[in-house]
Amino acid sequence: MHAVPPWLSGVRPALESAVPDWFATFTPPPNPARRSAVLALFGPRETGRSGQAPSGQLDPAGSIEVVLTERARGMRNHAAQVSFPGGHEDPGDGGPIGAAVREAQEEVGIDPGSVAVIDTLPALYMHPSQNAVTPVLGWWTQPHPIRAVDAAEVARVVRADLEHVLDPANRFTAVAPGGYTSPGFAVDGLIIWGFTANLLDHILDLAGLTRPWDEADHRPLPDYLLRPYADLRPRE
Repeated sequence: MHAVPPWLSGVRPALESAVPDWFATFTPPPNPARRSAVLALFGPRETGRSGQAPSGQLDPAGSIEVVLTERARGMRNHAAQVSFPGGHEDPGDGGPIGAAVREAQEEVGIDPGSVAVIDTLPALYMHPSQNAVTPVLGWWTQPHPIRAVDAAEVARVVRADLEHVLDPANRFTAVAPGGYTSPGFAVDGLIIWGFTANLLDHILDLAGLTRPWDEADHRPLPDYLLRPYADLRPRE
């Protein structure tokens, strides 16, 4: 068992003291058409290290991972996109926490008993799909091997080293046709942008982990990431 690091347990309190504009902008309506949840799961590497330096402060260099998935390119929605494990809430889930943990088990084989749920973050409303997505913050107390359970849904599972995620050299501003921009991360052969990158960026900020990076480094997204969002392209 690995104790929850203070930086992670402090994310929700930091948000409540000063709600970021992104959360305020995407506040869901009272009765959204759909509800989903994602599991932002952090944990120590399988090296026996707790992710805490002797000083009690986070030592992220090679000691903490975050679980990400690359969606299968044949999927109807969000094909080829990088995301946290998650999906729609089912009636038997009992809410977003149950949905996020269930989906993580179904998608990548996470043992629910190995997840310590820290808290939920405010739901975010995805206007095109009328979907209210609740981020669930979790700590992986007992890391174990995971994999893509259903290859038709998940192409790849990545346990991304937090040190690589935090490295300013791996950060940029992602640019899509139509003028849309978001934070971007290039990690383990993945390009993280859009909703997932925004959520990851805000979690790191609220945790006090973000390092200065060059927001003026604008990089266009590759075509394979844009195909599911053809409506972003300028009309001719």
